Amino acid sequence: MSRLRLLPSLPVLTSLTLLAALPPAAPAAEAAWQPPQYRVLRAAIAPQIDGQLDDPAWFAAPHAGDFVFTWWKQGPREQTRAKLLWDDEYLYIGVICQDAHITARHTERDSKIPEDDCFELMIAPDAAKPEIYFNIEFNVLGGILDNFRPNGPKQPRAPKWDAEGVKIAGRYTGTLNQDADTDQSWQVEVAIPWKNFAAVMGRPPRPGAAMNINFNRHGGKTNPQYSQWSRADTPQPSFHTPERFGRATLTDEPSPFGPAR
Repeated sequence: MSRLRLLPSLPVLTSLTLLAALPPAAPAAEAAWQPPQYRVLRAAIAPQIDGQLDDPAWFAAPHAGDFVFTWWKQGPREQTRAKLLWDDEYLYIGVICQDAHITARHTERDSKIPEDDCFELMIAPDAAKPEIYFNIEFNVLGGILDNFRPNGPKQPRAPKWDAEGVKIAGRYTGTLNQDADTDQSWQVEVAIPWKNFAAVMGRPPRPGAAMNINFNRHGGKTNPQYSQWSRADTPQPSFHTPERFGRATLTDEPSPFGPAR
């Protein structure tokens, strides 16, 4: 079962830490595309899944970099800051999303989460099997939509797959579903047990293990945009392009630091 704790405000320190230096986004040229890389630090102390993103491990972890707006046509390009951490039990996701008009209504599992402002992790947990991947999508209310593609994007998805034991908490600065005012951001903190990917990974997570991943954002009533960490190569919006995922590598580097010597 998911565990949700929702709080309606954002501490100043967290906002400054994760939203600082957000540049105005600009279209990126395709040119010679190279998959982005991310080194996943090991959480020295597991973060508390409360949506605050103020744990020392999050503070020290690098963010993945600017998102690209692959199919942009018009409207403000609102940026995203995403981070990952790991330990023996969980893969952790911390994300803060710039958003002037936050939409979030759905909380039922596998409901119409894409209608809300939402964030999605796509993960091929074994980089040697890039066509076998999972997608886990969520909004600030803790609503989750997830599934499994055991045979790649061109074949039917699994009839039913729900990640078990997911912990999730969200916060926002602004108001939900009220476009008359201007909001600032929403953020979500998630812990996904590795056991959900065990059949594909074949072994417990370890330093040096490589995964193919992508982060995506879309949905919302006002100024809906499609943005992502690693640029897809389709003329129309489609996130199911595992050949264009980036690469995340688990490291033994602790965050924020290891034992004193």
